[in-house]
Amino acid sequence: MSEAIRKCNSCGIPLKDEKAVEFNCPSCGNMSIGRCGHCRDQSAKYHCSQCGFIGP
Repeated sequence: MSEAIRKCNSCGIPLKDEKAVEFNCPSCGNMSIGRCGHCRDQSAKYHCSQCGFIGP
């Protein structure tokens, strides 16, 4: 079985670039948040589907 493809929570592209990061939601700590380098540079908002937290 293959590993699930991790995607950016903001734009949905696969997390492949060097600047991509993955971290737990800063509010609830339960959901994994993925961010591509482009969305990080642009400070694009992301959303935790579990607790509703909106960042950056």
